[in-house]
Amino acid sequence: MPAELGSKAPDFTLTNHDRQPVTLSQQQGRPVVLAFFPAAFSSVCTKELCTFRDSLARLNEADARVYGISVDTFFALKAFHDQQHLAFPLLSDFNKQVIREYGVFNEDMVGLKGIAKRAVFVIDKDGTIRYREVLDDARNEPDYEQVFATLQAMA
Repeated sequence: MPAELGSKAPDFTLTNHDRQPVTLSQQQGRPVVLAFFPAAFSSVCTKELCTFRDSLARLNEADARVYGISVDTFFALKAFHDQQHLAFPLLSDFNKQVIREYGVFNEDMVGLKGIAKRAVFVIDKDGTIRYREVLDDARNEPDYEQVFATLQAMA
């Protein structure tokens, strides 16, 4: 069953781009933005993550923490993180467990099987999902203004 609006966010521990474990439940006490993306180094994913990077002032106003999540290895995520000068962690869901738990598992995207759909979840400081957007067409970007409006409403 996918993670739904108003439900508790499924907890997870994933390895970040620096090979350190990150556990979602340890982030409670502040809002979290989970940005699931199909593939590092792809054009729309780069644009999306750079939009979050360039919006850090707005995210900091809400005391929000951002995590990018894909099925790429942490090696690829490290190279992508460094190339784009991202100021937030990228998490590897290489085993595809979290994308299944959040209902963003993409069976087949132009021949790429088992990657993440582009999706954004905003989780409040108590671990409840307050915003959920799952895009079926990976060429589209999320509604950033809705993400920021949700964060602002929670502040």
